[in-house]
Amino acid sequence: MSLLTQVGVFLAATVIAIPLFKKFRLSSVLGYLAAGFVIGPWGLKFVNDTEGVSHIAEFGVVLLLFVIGLELQPSRLRAMRHAVFGLGLAQVVLTTFVFALAGWFLGLPANTAFVVGFALSLSSTPLVLQLLSERGQLNTQQGRSAFAILLFQDIAVMPVLAVLPLLGTTRVTEDWSDTLFGIAKALVVIAVLVFGGRHLLRPILRVVAETKVREAFTAAALLVVIGTAMLVDAVGLSMALGAFIAGLLLADSEFRHELEADIEPFKGLLLGLFFISVGMSANMGLLSERPWEIAALIVALMTGKFALLWVLGRLTKHDKCASIGLAFALPQSGEFGFVLFTLAVSVGILAQSLADMLVIVVTASMILSPMLMTLQSSVIEPRYRKSEPKEYDRINDDDSRVIISGAGRFGQVITRVLRTRKIRFTSLEADAAQVENLRRYGIKVYYGDASRLEMLQAARADKAEIFILAIDDADASVRTAEVIRKHFPHLKIFARARNRQHALRLMELEVHYIMRETFLSSLDIAQHALESLGLTRAESVESIKRFRAIDERTLSEQLHFKDDEQKLIQSANLVAKELDRLFEADEAQTKEADAKVPVVS
Repeated sequence: MSLLTQVGVFLAATVIAIPLFKKFRLSSVLGYLAAGFVIGPWGLKFVNDTEGVSHIAEFGVVLLLFVIGLELQPSRLRAMRHAVFGLGLAQVVLTTFVFALAGWFLGLPANTAFVVGFALSLSSTPLVLQLLSERGQLNTQQGRSAFAILLFQDIAVMPVLAVLPLLGTTRVTEDWSDTLFGIAKALVVIAVLVFGGRHLLRPILRVVAETKVREAFTAAALLVVIGTAMLVDAVGLSMALGAFIAGLLLADSEFRHELEADIEPFKGLLLGLFFISVGMSANMGLLSERPWEIAALIVALMTGKFALLWVLGRLTKHDKCASIGLAFALPQSGEFGFVLFTLAVSVGILAQSLADMLVIVVTASMILSPMLMTLQSSVIEPRYRKSEPKEYDRINDDDSRVIISGAGRFGQVITRVLRTRKIRFTSLEADAAQVENLRRYGIKVYYGDASRLEMLQAARADKAEIFILAIDDADASVRTAEVIRKHFPHLKIFARARNRQHALRLMELEVHYIMRETFLSSLDIAQHALESLGLTRAESVESIKRFRAIDERTLSEQLHFKDDEQKLIQSANLVAKELDRLFEADEAQTKEADAKVPVVS
């Protein structure tokens, strides 16, 4: 098969697998692995040269490490240093020790047991962050802790990649003088990289950037990665280590975002190719040969990591639910395990048969992770939330004039304004993690779902004057408004609407005041844009005033046919034509008035 045909096969596999896996809310990493299995020697056998593909694909890992280095700004590390170098370090050290000890008891040599234990202690950064993001858990206690652990794991990979060749058996004939000379060369190269990154790379990139030729800057970015990777590879260190150092040195530079943007497309494609090559090289024949042994290893890996993470969560004062969430987020091994296994085989630390089995174990753990997180968020977490004592349910604010439902960025601004005017209020929030986070900052918020009648009664809605709906979820917002209208009709409801359709649903419930989330801020920017384009301030203000009046009138009219899409489209078109006519008439009047002004010579 020609090179061009192989490229076509890889692209076709990517185009088919990724949308399919995304449709089922599975990680793109799993899509790449599945695509590799289908087109590889164990599937349809479109591509059989797995070794040649993996050599090219390894450059994707090099680019990934460069981007990780770019993102690890010193200021960011300082802000998270306690979580990263406390919880992260404890997780990696404890998990590596337990798994390495288990491997040693099972008969593995010490260096092999260490590498296997360390590789299995790592989790999948892209997989976990995507899953947490999809579930809106990145800003929860377990989400922040998971991110800190993943960050430390990415850092910890670097020194292990550097020393891995020194642990191998392929260079046993060398004496200590050769080994020490190799270490000295490596240290010199790293020193050169640090010096060059500080004093040479930035001026060179500045010169290239001044040409304003984007292709030249992209070429310079790739040259930085390839050059540093080749330099460290020449002294026996990992190419990924060199790329990481280069990224770290440029993390505080003015070119960080431009470099990341230029590298990202190459990184994404080549990293995808790397995962495809892993899927191709996975020895699926082992599944039929040793199914029970592989199943036992998968269970041991995920159960062991789950238990250790839960213990660490409890020791670091996470609540029960957050500890379980952290354990469910990181029980898998990750993509760096593939890198470490491949390198360990090449330097003689790991037997190919063991590496094949471990690749299958890691892959299976990554496939099972999304399913486990779904189980945790839909079944286990709700039960823990119910079983835990809800100290925030006991509301003592009997004389509150205002009840606010939703303590996100929108609701917090309202509470700050009311506090400045010494107006008593009760703030409710349905996300217990958000309540806990805000209370740590001294913000008084109560845990509870405002759509529940008993919750509103506990908040003394019968004594309040105003109810502010600051809930982000449109369905929950409407549901809450319905309960208030039915049981507390005296309350004036002031509501935030995410969009036009949400506003119409609230209008149907006769909500007192509705603020469309981005409407006023959009009009404000539009007014400033008109002024910058040459209109006077009076003309700009009048244009915005007229547009707002017509839009609000149209919104009231659309309430009568809000579920008829055809009529909504027809209404929008009529409004657009009306606005065109009005502003054209204004323009004609302005020109006529200008023509009547006498010219003074």
